[in-house]
Amino acid sequence: MSSQWLRWAKRLNAIAQAGLTYSEGPYDLERYHQLRDIAGEIIAGHSNLPPAQIVDILRREAGYPTPKVDVRGAVFRNNQILLVRERSDGRWTLPGGWADVNETPAECVVKEVREESGYHTRAVKLLAVWDKSQHSHPEHFFHTYKLFFRCE
Repeated sequence: MSSQWLRWAKRLNAIAQAGLTYSEGPYDLERYHQLRDIAGEIIAGHSNLPPAQIVDILRREAGYPTPKVDVRGAVFRNNQILLVRERSDGRWTLPGGWADVNETPAECVVKEVREESGYHTRAVKLLAVWDKSQHSHPEHFFHTYKLFFRCE
């Protein structure tokens, strides 16, 4: 998908989601539902996923739209870094995943490292916060921040 099309569709969806959160009038709510569906159709028109699946994913998001948070752990030992295979595409990556509600980012990364590698670690330092849209990651229709921790 063209990144400009995706940016427009994400922006339309964010406007729709905020409108659905704060609007009370039935006509406004109907328009925001239509706007969200249009955003989903734009995304589907530029991807390999069926429109119904995209619209369903967008409909599950509720409340004011904010970026998702992904945590990653950098575990070093003997001048080597721990990598795991990503389930979605089989590529090598730092262990990590989505941050969970009611856990600190540090707790999340420790849990993700343990679940994906079996290693018990502790997060000792936040190394970086990346806005995923500003780096050469594959496009995704949710805005994501990646938090990188050094773990021991």
